[in-house]
Amino acid sequence: MTTPTQTAPYRSPLLGAPGAVAAEGLDAGVAWHYGDPHAEQRALVRGEAVVDQSHRGVLRLAGPDRLSWLHSITTQALTGLPAGVSTETLVLSPTGRIEHAVHLLDDGEATWLTLEPGQVDGLRTWLERMRFMLRVEIEDVTDRFAVLGEPDRSPESPRGLVWVDPWPGATPLAEGGSADTASYAAVSTLEHPGAERPWREVLVPRGELAAAVGERRLAGTWAAEALRVEAWRPRLGRETDERSIPHELDWLRTAVHLHKGCYRGQETVAKVHNLGRPPRRLVLLHLDGSSHDLPSPGDAVVDPAAGDRRVGHVTTAARHHELGPVALAVVKRSLPADAQLVALAGSRTTDGTSDGETPRRIAAAQETVVAP
Repeated sequence: MTTPTQTAPYRSPLLGAPGAVAAEGLDAGVAWHYGDPHAEQRALVRGEAVVDQSHRGVLRLAGPDRLSWLHSITTQALTGLPAGVSTETLVLSPTGRIEHAVHLLDDGEATWLTLEPGQVDGLRTWLERMRFMLRVEIEDVTDRFAVLGEPDRSPESPRGLVWVDPWPGATPLAEGGSADTASYAAVSTLEHPGAERPWREVLVPRGELAAAVGERRLAGTWAAEALRVEAWRPRLGRETDERSIPHELDWLRTAVHLHKGCYRGQETVAKVHNLGRPPRRLVLLHLDGSSHDLPSPGDAVVDPAAGDRRVGHVTTAARHHELGPVALAVVKRSLPADAQLVALAGSRTTDGTSDGETPRRIAAAQETVVAP
């Protein structure tokens, strides 16, 4: 897969807001928080805050073949997508590994894609190679349009085009719904915590970013990520690595159509769905809050009952305003669902060491996300 990286330094103008503390890593260039991340989380829950996501990339595709072409090369059914309807799609490798995750909206004249930071160049290059003689024009408009994240499901905004997060998606056939989607979750769609997290992206002219925020409260990525973790919502570059397939993250439910035509990676999607189970599964870890330590993405998750055998790794850790310290992690499917685990903070290698330092042990109780 292509790991999202910041290809050029970016600094949002909203980092000049009072109390802003810059984020690092995948979210570099925007604010981690503005002085009170728990209050910012609560404001998001009440629908009273906005998140700077102006580091996301934006592509605009024009031409009459754009939707049927995207339909043929990605995981989602896109032919005839109505204007204003939001969806998401994945670009897979030939072996079904996740390479790109795309938030997609068509306005009737063009298709808009928003992407994780650092993904635009790689996806645009691949799309250009796949275009052949089709009537499609691909334009990187990141320098002209910025993304604001809002806790809202309305598809309309006076500020610009709106992509509404479909998570956790339609009810699958096993629950009396559509045969075109599938859930690998341990709970029903009605019980899924993602149903309690409204989220949308608003595309605004980049020069009008501050004006689009207006007098609304700003919340940082700390707050937004904590609510995403609570909702079991996978994110490219966090929950994914070079081995990730959609099933182990329960991503079929919103990003994969099970009865569309062929596309790259479809054989793996169909084989795992019809004949087996994914080799790994996503879990939510409830972490011991007696210390102020949090594991980092990539830190090992071990099973102390099996002599600290490595069983997975942390993908996203956060401090939630109600749940306390939590994390998403990817673990082996064979791991018992009731196993008590330990996250090794400061360990990012398979042998559990990091630069010669002793990893800090954080007890972790797992909550099943993807069923074993």
